[in-house]
Amino acid sequence: MLITKVKICGITNYDDAVAAMDMGADLLGFNFYKKSPRYISPEKVAEIVDQLPSFIDLVGVFVNSPIEEIHETIQTCSLNWVQLHGDEDLEFCNSLRSHDVKTMKAIRVKNQSDIESTKDFFTDAILLDAFDPDKYGGTGVTFDWNIIGHIGKRVFLAGGINPDNAEAALKLGVYGIDVCSGIETSPGIKDHNKMKQLFDNIRYLRG
Repeated sequence: MLITKVKICGITNYDDAVAAMDMGADLLGFNFYKKSPRYISPEKVAEIVDQLPSFIDLVGVFVNSPIEEIHETIQTCSLNWVQLHGDEDLEFCNSLRSHDVKTMKAIRVKNQSDIESTKDFFTDAILLDAFDPDKYGGTGVTFDWNIIGHIGKRVFLAGGINPDNAEAALKLGVYGIDVCSGIETSPGIKDHNKMKQLFDNIRYLRG
């Protein structure tokens, strides 16, 4: 049985990073979008990463960033994944395929047509997030998961996932779930009790 990956996103400090790893996270996400309340500088991420074991996957979240900036941040932070969470087109996504990093394109879902648009991208994974006209992720709200259907590629599900609905998210059979605001005390600060509850609630589904 394929074990669903858990990505804890919006990490801004070492304590939260270690707690997430200890509880069972497979990926840690760092937000490099300067307008985000969860923004963290590449230099700070590098300090955190230097203290972490090498077996955890590190994801950099970018929103409409220049390719040169992304490349530099990959090197500075030893990223394994680049998550493109803005309006990046197919050509831009493909331009990262020459880099030694996996790519994930975020789709902000309003309706079925947004789900269908995933077939146009040839990234290593797709992330489905709730649409908000004013925010690129971190909305804390879900979309109608019933419209997802079958997507023939790795899918991460995001948007309002918390300890109460994480079990239902895993049962959709997605490749991974992306958890951020649903386990926070404030933007970028994780509630370790909520995080533990989330992992406890889904442990039986992950083997």
